[in-house]
Amino acid sequence: MITSQKCFIPTCHQQTVIAIGVALLGTVVSVLSAQADDTIRWWLSTADMKSQLAEQTAIEWQNTPATSRNLIRINPEVEFQKMLGLGSSLESSTCSNLWRMSAADRERTIERLVSPTSGIGMNLMRLCMGTSDFTGDAWYSYNDLPRGETDPELKRFTIEKDRAYILPVLKLAQQKNPDLLFFASPWSPPGWMKSNGTMIGGQLLPQWYATYAEYFVKFIQAYEAEGIPIYAVTIQNEPGVDRAKEKDPKWFYPSCHWTGEQERDFIRDHLGPALRRHGLTTRIWCYDHNYNVKTRGVDPGIAYPRTILSDREAAQFVSGVAFHGYAGGPEGMSVFQKEFQKVPLHFTEGSVFDLKGGVKLIYKLRNWASSYNAWVTILDDKGKPNNGPFEASRTIITFDTTTGKPTEHFDYFLSGQFMKFIQRGAVRIDSNSSQSMPNVAFRNPDGTLVLVVVNGESQERSFDLACSGQNVSVRLKGRAIGTFLWSP
Repeated sequence: MITSQKCFIPTCHQQTVIAIGVALLGTVVSVLSAQADDTIRWWLSTADMKSQLAEQTAIEWQNTPATSRNLIRINPEVEFQKMLGLGSSLESSTCSNLWRMSAADRERTIERLVSPTSGIGMNLMRLCMGTSDFTGDAWYSYNDLPRGETDPELKRFTIEKDRAYILPVLKLAQQKNPDLLFFASPWSPPGWMKSNGTMIGGQLLPQWYATYAEYFVKFIQAYEAEGIPIYAVTIQNEPGVDRAKEKDPKWFYPSCHWTGEQERDFIRDHLGPALRRHGLTTRIWCYDHNYNVKTRGVDPGIAYPRTILSDREAAQFVSGVAFHGYAGGPEGMSVFQKEFQKVPLHFTEGSVFDLKGGVKLIYKLRNWASSYNAWVTILDDKGKPNNGPFEASRTIITFDTTTGKPTEHFDYFLSGQFMKFIQRGAVRIDSNSSQSMPNVAFRNPDGTLVLVVVNGESQERSFDLACSGQNVSVRLKGRAIGTFLWSP
């Protein structure tokens, strides 16, 4: 979901945009590697858009004593989580806007999103199993029936509605980045399986648990038949939500309420065995909701996935826990990680905007997120299509309904400062936390080290970078984000 409380809305001068067709990122080379052992390459994006993922003059290690009050010390020997990927979503609204573009603009925009060379290198994308709230189409599942009818054998299951523009976009994205991974989340089971007979709120009836597990199987098989492997599934987007209980109909959109106990039983007794029985390697990520530590009303927070993973039989089928950031703070993931240290944590929904968003992403990564996905990649200049109740301040790319052209915002380049440089399989390494210069560091599979640093102040700031006995003083422009890459 996106609400005004969830989106940072920049001031006018921060909303400067450029059209995608202006230029390629000329400073980006095909292979991002350090030039020499004594050299640091680095790239800069500024909130005023004067620098857009622009490579700067390389820095040489000086081996001089630190002189700045701000010291960022890297310790590659201390390791944390391994990264699966970074990306956004290819939900209905985004795919629809891509389909409204000319073929050339569509291809180029997708390339700018997922290509690791000529784009920002998104490599993990979230899909929707059926409709979400961000769509211009009528709500749908893959097995919709007239009220009162049932289909226990799922004979009327079909992904036909996805063929209009979602599947073509996914296939084009795969062409631009063959290493792209997809995971999928449902907003609701088919209405006939639920307690209230509709996709709006209610609960999945236990009598349909086995059938719903087969529904997942059919979805995975149908997408694989289209050449789109599903890496992982979550059981339910935001299982704490039941929109049928809202008094105002504007809040009615596909949702389904689950308790931790219900999801535990569904995974343990139905979905896990079904995937195994059909020989499917798709992983199960449980939960997919907020990382608040304490219960908030009907929102159990991390107690929900704790219930699932505390059951040995259910836990054997779970390969990760998915989190959103609409309640609580990212430290909730660290609290959970201490209890379940072998289970990867994934941040599956929540866009970040402006430099404050860059800081938020840094702290998600510093709190054990093994992946990150923004939510809704492209809306038009009217915030559409969007049949749901949540208005978005903007997305990283906007489709201009007047010109028919896409426009990249600063947040696109902000995302690229992370996504283009942190490789799949990178391991987060220790760097000292700094309120004045928020940062996060990784070791890539190719051995290079990556440091992302945000300067949210209006003035240029200096910091000293120390790693493995080497030191250097760095100056980072005001209201800027820098990514530093070197070989140890």
